[in-house]
Amino acid sequence: MKSQSFAPLAIVLAAAAAAPAFAQSSVTIYGRLNESVENQKFGNGSSVWILQNNSSRIGFKGTEDLGGGLKAGFQIEHGFAADTGVANSPFWGRQSEVNLGSSTLGTVRLGRFTSDAYYATADYVSMHNHDTGTSSDALYAYVSSNANKVAYHSPTFSGATFDIARTLGEGVVKPTYDAAVNWDGGPLHLGAGYAKDDNKHQFAVRALYEMGAFTFGGYIQRDKNNTFALDCVASPAACAQVGNRTNIRLSGMYTMGQTELHLNFGKAGKNGSLADSEAKQFTAGVNYNLSKRTKVYGFYTKLDDNAANLYGGDFRSVAMGIRHNF
Repeated sequence: MKSQSFAPLAIVLAAAAAAPAFAQSSVTIYGRLNESVENQKFGNGSSVWILQNNSSRIGFKGTEDLGGGLKAGFQIEHGFAADTGVANSPFWGRQSEVNLGSSTLGTVRLGRFTSDAYYATADYVSMHNHDTGTSSDALYAYVSSNANKVAYHSPTFSGATFDIARTLGEGVVKPTYDAAVNWDGGPLHLGAGYAKDDNKHQFAVRALYEMGAFTFGGYIQRDKNNTFALDCVASPAACAQVGNRTNIRLSGMYTMGQTELHLNFGKAGKNGSLADSEAKQFTAGVNYNLSKRTKVYGFYTKLDDNAANLYGGDFRSVAMGIRHNF
């Protein structure tokens, strides 16, 4: 009788051993803490010392091999203020997506994530502090919405990839669209991005070239009807004058061992017929890489906003900081 009582268990174990093996999901925890001590000065002449958070974050991502080259994946990323511990809202506002695809068919993405048009242009050439904090690109016209997105990322074709995305308005707002192309050819890296939100749209092209210790990059953007910091309720006449604008940015980096020297300059032209709507931004910085994950850095950044105050007004900051990736 005892041997008979164990027979069903033996059958189950044998069946489990004979079943095909499925890959386990692999999950990675990652993040960044980036803080700087800064002396900031504003257009009204006031100045203040600040402990500045620079897009600190923590995230989780994982994949599961489904066989036949097909993989399922997810990524959720939370932003927080490392200087105070305050959580960003929404909690997973930086990224929350599920995806399915392969290296030969491409990947379908569903959820919330940043525009690939931005990554292909402005973010790609912001080398000094990863386009974060007070030295981030103040002049780039970010048009896309991040939420309720359906997107496709292509396989690589002769060094090139493309991305297309559409948000679902869900009967509340109009959908937005964005698209990007990236190409890598040895030391030369090219990209372009387009985005549209109702009557607002932007198009930008980017190039970056590596030449030994030197790296040179830049983009040019043409956008329409982006009001930036204008309050259209308080200033309807000013908003009515906003129209086409050209924005140019150049960046350079020189490396000496663990040290990086950075220069970054941007210039936004007149926005439509809005008077005094030009702006300039300049940043000089130095990074010292203590390891692949940790660096200390310093920078000087200055935004010259003309009388229209389209970009939030004049601003200057002198900063020293620490960034650690994990």
